[in-house]
Amino acid sequence: MNPSSRRVSQCKKPTGPRGRTVLEGMNLHHSKLTDWGLTHVSIKKQHTILDVGCGGGRTLSKLARIATRGNVYGIDYSSESVAASRRTNDRWVKQGRVEVLHGSVSRMIFRDEMFDLVTAIETHFWWDDLEAGMREAWRVLKPGGKLIVIAEVYKGAGTQISKKAEESAAETGMTILDLGQHRELFLSAGFSDVQLFEDHNKGWICTVGNKP
Repeated sequence: MNPSSRRVSQCKKPTGPRGRTVLEGMNLHHSKLTDWGLTHVSIKKQHTILDVGCGGGRTLSKLARIATRGNVYGIDYSSESVAASRRTNDRWVKQGRVEVLHGSVSRMIFRDEMFDLVTAIETHFWWDDLEAGMREAWRVLKPGGKLIVIAEVYKGAGTQISKKAEESAAETGMTILDLGQHRELFLSAGFSDVQLFEDHNKGWICTVGNKP
Protein backbone atom coordinates (compact mmCIF):
# COMPACT_ATOMS: atom_id res chain seq x y z
CA MET A 1 0.00 0.00 0.00
CA ASN A 2 1.46 3.38 -1.00
CA PRO A 3 1.78 6.22 1.57
CA SER A 4 -1.21 8.11 0.19
CA SER A 5 -3.46 5.04 0.40
CA ARG A 6 -2.27 4.36 3.94
CA ARG A 7 -3.20 7.90 4.99
CA VAL A 8 -6.65 7.57 3.47
CA SER A 9 -7.17 4.19 5.12
CA GLN A 10 -6.22 5.59 8.52
CA CYS A 11 -8.55 8.58 8.14
CA LYS A 12 -11.42 6.27 7.25
CA LYS A 13 -10.77 3.65 9.93
CA PRO A 14 -7.81 4.33 12.25
CA THR A 15 -5.84 1.31 13.46
CA GLY A 16 -2.66 0.75 15.47
CA PRO A 17 0.00 3.34 16.32
CA ARG A 18 -0.45 5.23 13.04
CA GLY A 19 -4.18 5.39 13.70
CA ARG A 20 -3.63 6.81 17.17
CA THR A 21 -1.51 9.57 15.66
CA VAL A 22 -4.23 10.32 13.11
CA LEU A 23 -6.84 10.52 15.88
CA GLU A 24 -4.71 12.96 17.87
CA GLY A 25 -4.51 15.11 14.76
CA MET A 26 -8.28 14.94 14.30
CA ASN A 27 -8.85 16.16 17.86
CA LEU A 28 -6.58 19.12 17.19
CA HIS A 29 -7.45 20.11 13.62
CA HIS A 30 -11.22 19.58 13.67
CA SER A 31 -11.85 21.59 16.83
CA LYS A 32 -12.53 25.00 15.25
CA LEU A 33 -14.69 23.43 12.54
CA THR A 34 -16.71 21.67 15.24
CA ASP A 35 -17.15 24.84 17.28
CA TRP A 36 -18.36 26.70 14.18
CA GLY A 37 -20.80 23.97 13.25
CA LEU A 38 -22.29 23.58 16.70
CA THR A 39 -23.23 27.27 16.78
CA HIS A 40 -26.02 26.36 14.35
CA VAL A 41 -27.96 24.21 16.83
CA SER A 42 -29.34 24.86 20.29
CA ILE A 43 -28.05 22.37 22.85
CA LYS A 44 -29.82 22.20 26.20
CA LYS A 45 -28.31 21.08 29.49
CA GLN A 46 -30.63 18.06 29.75
CA HIS A 47 -30.17 16.80 26.19
CA THR A 48 -29.26 13.23 25.33
CA ILE A 49 -26.81 13.38 22.42
CA LEU A 50 -25.17 10.93 20.04
CA ASP A 51 -21.95 11.66 18.13
CA VAL A 52 -21.65 9.32 15.14
CA GLY A 53 -18.09 8.54 14.07
CA CYS A 54 -16.70 9.98 17.28
CA GLY A 55 -13.05 9.54 16.27
CA GLY A 56 -10.65 10.86 18.89
CA GLY A 57 -13.46 11.98 21.19
CA ARG A 58 -12.94 15.72 21.46
CA THR A 59 -16.47 16.46 20.21
CA LEU A 60 -17.84 14.24 22.98
CA SER A 61 -16.00 16.41 25.50
CA LYS A 62 -17.42 19.58 23.98
CA LEU A 63 -20.94 18.17 24.09
CA ALA A 64 -20.58 16.89 27.66
CA ARG A 65 -19.54 20.34 28.83
CA ILE A 66 -22.75 21.79 27.37
CA ALA A 67 -25.24 19.03 28.24
CA THR A 68 -24.33 19.08 31.92
CA ARG A 69 -27.51 17.33 33.05
CA GLY A 70 -27.78 15.02 30.08
CA ASN A 71 -25.86 12.10 28.63
CA VAL A 72 -23.57 11.92 25.63
CA TYR A 73 -22.92 8.79 23.57
CA GLY A 74 -20.33 8.12 20.91
CA ILE A 75 -20.23 5.36 18.33
CA ASP A 76 -17.46 4.43 15.92
CA TYR A 77 -16.66 1.33 13.85
CA SER A 78 -12.95 1.70 14.56
CA SER A 79 -11.87 -0.01 17.78
CA GLU A 80 -8.91 2.38 17.91
CA SER A 81 -11.31 5.34 17.80
CA VAL A 82 -13.46 3.89 20.56
CA ALA A 83 -10.40 3.45 22.78
CA ALA A 84 -9.14 6.96 22.00
CA SER A 85 -12.54 8.52 22.72
CA ARG A 86 -12.72 6.74 26.05
CA ARG A 87 -9.23 7.99 26.98
CA THR A 88 -10.06 11.55 25.95
CA ASN A 89 -13.25 11.46 28.04
CA ASP A 90 -12.02 9.35 30.94
CA ARG A 91 -13.44 11.73 33.56
CA TRP A 92 -16.86 11.87 31.90
CA VAL A 93 -16.91 8.09 31.35
CA LYS A 94 -16.17 7.42 35.02
CA GLN A 95 -18.99 9.80 35.99
CA GLY A 96 -21.39 7.91 33.74
CA ARG A 97 -22.05 10.98 31.59
CA VAL A 98 -20.28 9.75 28.45
CA GLU A 99 -20.48 6.28 26.94
CA VAL A 100 -18.54 5.20 23.86
CA LEU A 101 -19.55 2.10 21.91
CA HIS A 102 -18.24 0.14 18.96
CA GLY A 103 -20.63 -0.13 16.04
CA SER A 104 -21.75 0.99 12.59
CA VAL A 105 -23.95 3.94 11.73
CA SER A 106 -25.80 1.76 9.23
CA ARG A 107 -27.20 -0.45 12.00
CA MET A 108 -26.99 1.23 15.39
CA ILE A 109 -27.73 -0.54 18.65
CA PHE A 110 -29.71 2.33 20.17
CA ARG A 111 -33.47 2.22 20.68
CA ASP A 112 -35.92 4.28 18.67
CA GLU A 113 -36.39 7.95 19.58
CA MET A 114 -33.59 8.02 22.16
CA PHE A 115 -31.72 11.24 21.28
CA ASP A 116 -32.44 14.95 21.20
CA LEU A 117 -29.48 15.58 18.92
CA VAL A 118 -27.29 13.49 16.62
CA THR A 119 -24.00 14.94 15.41
CA ALA A 120 -21.80 13.68 12.57
CA ILE A 121 -18.54 15.58 12.15
CA GLU A 122 -16.01 14.82 9.43
CA THR A 123 -17.48 11.35 8.98
CA HIS A 124 -20.49 11.10 6.67
CA PHE A 125 -18.39 11.10 3.50
CA TRP A 126 -16.80 7.82 4.69
CA TRP A 127 -20.06 5.96 5.39
CA ASP A 128 -20.40 2.80 3.29
CA ASP A 129 -24.15 3.34 2.98
CA LEU A 130 -24.96 7.02 3.34
CA GLU A 131 -28.72 6.61 2.96
CA ALA A 132 -28.86 3.83 5.56
CA GLY A 133 -26.89 5.97 8.00
CA MET A 134 -29.33 8.84 7.52
CA ARG A 135 -32.30 6.53 8.12
CA GLU A 136 -30.69 5.27 11.32
CA ALA A 137 -30.09 8.83 12.52
CA TRP A 138 -33.77 9.52 11.87
CA ARG A 139 -34.81 6.38 13.75
CA VAL A 140 -32.87 7.12 16.93
CA LEU A 141 -33.93 10.79 17.10
CA LYS A 142 -36.89 11.91 19.16
CA PRO A 143 -39.64 13.82 17.34
CA GLY A 144 -38.41 17.41 17.27
CA GLY A 145 -34.80 16.21 17.48
CA LYS A 146 -32.10 17.40 15.10
CA LEU A 147 -29.33 15.90 13.01
CA ILE A 148 -26.31 18.08 12.28
CA VAL A 149 -23.67 17.06 9.73
CA ILE A 150 -20.45 19.09 9.68
CA ALA A 151 -17.53 18.72 7.27
CA GLU A 152 -14.55 20.60 5.88
CA VAL A 153 -15.00 19.28 2.32
CA TYR A 154 -17.88 19.49 -0.13
CA LYS A 155 -18.27 19.62 -3.88
CA GLY A 156 -17.89 23.16 -5.14
CA ALA A 157 -15.96 24.52 -2.17
CA GLY A 158 -13.10 26.88 -2.96
CA THR A 159 -10.33 25.03 -1.13
CA GLN A 160 -7.55 22.74 -2.25
CA ILE A 161 -8.56 20.03 0.21
CA SER A 162 -12.10 19.93 -1.21
CA LYS A 163 -10.84 19.90 -4.80
CA LYS A 164 -8.38 17.12 -4.00
CA ALA A 165 -11.11 15.11 -2.25
CA GLU A 166 -13.33 15.46 -5.34
CA GLU A 167 -10.55 14.40 -7.70
CA SER A 168 -9.63 11.32 -5.68
CA ALA A 169 -13.15 10.28 -4.59
CA ALA A 170 -13.30 7.28 -6.93
CA GLU A 171 -10.03 5.98 -5.49
CA THR A 172 -10.66 6.77 -1.82
CA GLY A 173 -14.34 5.83 -1.67
CA MET A 174 -15.33 9.22 -0.25
CA THR A 175 -18.81 10.50 -1.12
CA ILE A 176 -18.41 14.20 -1.88
CA LEU A 177 -21.72 16.06 -2.20
CA ASP A 178 -22.59 19.57 -3.27
CA LEU A 179 -24.95 21.86 -1.37
CA GLY A 180 -28.06 20.67 -3.16
CA GLN A 181 -27.16 17.02 -2.67
CA HIS A 182 -26.69 17.59 1.05
CA ARG A 183 -30.16 19.10 1.27
CA GLU A 184 -31.70 16.27 -0.75
CA LEU A 185 -29.95 13.69 1.43
CA PHE A 186 -31.72 15.09 4.49
CA LEU A 187 -35.09 15.51 2.76
CA SER A 188 -35.00 11.97 1.38
CA ALA A 189 -34.47 10.60 4.88
CA GLY A 190 -37.56 12.46 6.12
CA PHE A 191 -36.01 15.53 7.73
CA SER A 192 -37.73 18.89 7.49
CA ASP A 193 -36.67 22.52 7.93
CA VAL A 194 -33.29 21.64 6.40
CA GLN A 195 -30.76 24.44 6.71
CA LEU A 196 -27.35 24.70 5.05
CA PHE A 197 -24.51 26.89 6.23
CA GLU A 198 -21.18 27.25 4.47
CA ASP A 199 -17.91 29.04 4.75
CA HIS A 200 -16.85 28.86 1.11
CA ASN A 201 -13.31 30.10 1.66
CA LYS A 202 -12.62 27.55 4.38
CA GLY A 203 -14.57 24.80 2.65
CA TRP A 204 -16.74 24.25 5.72
CA ILE A 205 -20.32 23.03 5.45
CA CYS A 206 -22.97 22.43 8.10
CA THR A 207 -26.35 20.87 7.36
CA VAL A 208 -29.10 20.72 10.00
CA GLY A 209 -32.40 18.86 9.73
CA ASN A 210 -35.34 18.47 12.08
CA LYS A 211 -37.31 15.28 12.70
CA PRO A 212 -41.00 16.32 12.67
